[in-house]
Amino acid sequence: MKLYLLILATLVAGTAQAQKLDSTKTLNEVKINAYLGEQILISLPATATIINKAQLEQRTQNTLLPALNSISGVKMEERSPGSYRLSIRGSLIRSPFGVRNVKVYYDDFPLTDAGGNTYLNLIDQNTVKGIEILKGPDGSLFGANSGGVVLINSSSVEKSSEFSARRGSFGLFGQHFGVQNQVKNYEYSFNQAYQEADGYRTNSAMRRLFVQTQQKWRYNEKGTLKFSGFYADMNYNTPGGLTAVQIAENPRAARARAEELNTGIYNKSVFLGLSHDYEITNSLRHYIGISGLVTDFKNPFFTNYEYRDENSYALRTYLELKNKETSPVKLQWNLGYEFQRTKTDFINYGNQAGNPVTLRDADEIKNYNEFIFNRIAVQLSPQFKAEASVSLNFNRFNFRTLPQSPQQASQGYINFDPTLMPKLALSYLVTPHFSLRALVSKGYSTPTKDEIRPSNRIINTSLNAEEGWNYEAGFRFRTRDERIYADVSAFYYRLDNALVRRVNASDEDFYVNAGGTNQLGTEIQLNANIIKSDRRILKSLDYYNAITLSKFEFRNYIIGNSNFSGNMLTGIPTLNWVNGLNIFLFDRLNLFVQHQYNGKTSLNDAETVFANSFHLIQSKLNYIVPFSKVKLHITFAVDNLLNEKYSLGNDINAFGNRYFNPAATRNYYAGLALKW
Repeated sequence: MKLYLLILATLVAGTAQAQKLDSTKTLNEVKINAYLGEQILISLPATATIINKAQLEQRTQNTLLPALNSISGVKMEERSPGSYRLSIRGSLIRSPFGVRNVKVYYDDFPLTDAGGNTYLNLIDQNTVKGIEILKGPDGSLFGANSGGVVLINSSSVEKSSEFSARRGSFGLFGQHFGVQNQVKNYEYSFNQAYQEADGYRTNSAMRRLFVQTQQKWRYNEKGTLKFSGFYADMNYNTPGGLTAVQIAENPRAARARAEELNTGIYNKSVFLGLSHDYEITNSLRHYIGISGLVTDFKNPFFTNYEYRDENSYALRTYLELKNKETSPVKLQWNLGYEFQRTKTDFINYGNQAGNPVTLRDADEIKNYNEFIFNRIAVQLSPQFKAEASVSLNFNRFNFRTLPQSPQQASQGYINFDPTLMPKLALSYLVTPHFSLRALVSKGYSTPTKDEIRPSNRIINTSLNAEEGWNYEAGFRFRTRDERIYADVSAFYYRLDNALVRRVNASDEDFYVNAGGTNQLGTEIQLNANIIKSDRRILKSLDYYNAITLSKFEFRNYIIGNSNFSGNMLTGIPTLNWVNGLNIFLFDRLNLFVQHQYNGKTSLNDAETVFANSFHLIQSKLNYIVPFSKVKLHITFAVDNLLNEKYSLGNDINAFGNRYFNPAATRNYYAGLALKW
């Protein structure tokens, strides 16, 4: 109760202090591009958040975690260097490893493959220039998902060049070179980045090379061609989970035999995308984009050595029709189609000292996702907006035993029933600085390829797609000088056939459909410019606050004699609170501090094992030395300032009580960057 009162007091104090000060505005008119066109965020009839380039640079250099965790309703974890998990509004329960049930787009191209998997850890954080996050199911425009949508942009409108390098604790080293420019009607950007670390724990080293480019050519006043692509070569060791007793003995230890088996992930991927955007008339526009992803994936693990040969391609196209800007009623209509196909060859061997031996299984799975979407957005007056959209989704997968497999040959397919995903959203601008919104949408998500064929290597054709309805209301507020911005939302999401990870006696994954979940939540986001002045010392002081309150429970979840109904959702704390300060001194010195409170978290469906709450403080000091047109940035940062003992990414429903992945103790890094 004391913590809740402290949060409330902090919110009130920060808002009151900022309102007393009158200065030039610092929170500019924020616009979002996620809904097929630029819209002002305050009147948007959806729950969405933007992380801009400046916010990313303040928070991010070694990982995207601080930036994404500063958004209410979003939770990103790192079980060991390079091993990320990302969830939006409770989708973590399906993501013991990686990113699932969240649809991710990279430069407008689908990064999430048709099998439902996203290799987010391939992307170097220093090459990201902006992120838009759509919270809650938003399948009417983006296809099957029940968690949310993330749109990553690798380019910004600014001309810039940068070279940076950093060195830190536990063998951390990273460097980044980037250039972005525009020559007449041609824009281009190029990024190269490298990062490595030994890791806090034994067998937790990582290495990543990332090369990326975006090219955009506006060949006439109406047409634009865009190319985006990257190559990533990443590998990281996985130390494995520990028990509470093992952590007490040695938190830096790896699970038994992890070093011997060289457990880890080796991923080489190439991603390419090409799009064409053309204004046929002043009212009619057409967009088409094609993309592909090829992945060579190896995973020596405790139970086997898995090799995957994956290739994916996607097509996304839509028409947009608008009436005249001068019309009293503004209308936008979109009709579109997206298709994805992913073929994965799963080949499993025995693992002997990190080398594949004795072929065990070999299967091919082809996933197909496609949907047609239709959207009508109407602005009936300067104050009132309404949006109705729906997608018709078709999802299926084929499977067969590959010829080299020693197992008996089999094949088959599963076609999920065509499913409509509607959304109705309303927004009313009560004043130019205060808006109300309400929406209802359907969430729908089929099993991913890793849930269809998990580590027990048994293809599960009995899994059902999870689906449910989300009901939501909220408001946005900003002051007249735009120095305070607040976004508050409350939602109820009733999900059926929730997919849940289980582990068998051989420490292998499999998945089942729980009866469902009831997800009741509140999200509060506050950004405030407390001080903005021309004084010699203190130039600016910004405060931000993100609160996530979650009452997520299982419903009708019974397995054998065990009844988990009413238990809190595994892996999701009741309270998550992130707040921070960004201070500018003398025009050259910037201090950024972020505090994260993560509440007590259930680690198994039975609600018998918990991770304790923890406070995490991260800080970053940046000093600028100008040299003509070149600026030298000197950076020093501290992570886990309080030296907390915590597990940033726990293994849920773990076998043998190996739930915990201890995070690094207090650690540091320093860096230099030349920007011009």
